[in-house]
Amino acid sequence: MITITEAAAERIKVMMAEEEGDVMLRVGVKGGGCSGLSYGMGFDAEANDDDKQFTIHGLNVVVDTESAPILNGVVIDYKENMMGGGFTIDNPNAIASCGCGTSFRTAANAGTPEDC
Repeated sequence: MITITEAAAERIKVMMAEEEGDVMLRVGVKGGGCSGLSYGMGFDAEANDDDKQFTIHGLNVVVDTESAPILNGVVIDYKENMMGGGFTIDNPNAIASCGCGTSFRTAANAGTPEDC
């Protein structure tokens, strides 16, 4: 389904340790952005009955059923550079993305583009 690199998993674990309670990583897609779809990553204390659930590098990961086909094959990485660090998402399903790289669309889902 999705791949999380070791570097991304280690950074996510550090961020999870700062959260209160037992949380899991939720990865999803929502409508918006210049190209129509935007990624979302955050922490959630509960999974929904229809969520897809995975364990990747010791992380409990949940993906909602609507986002799952759009995220199939995605690679989430974390890279450090002189300007700091950040997560990158490589999605083989994306056929177009906006100039700033924060939104995308797929052949099957154009999302809900917004003016930028």
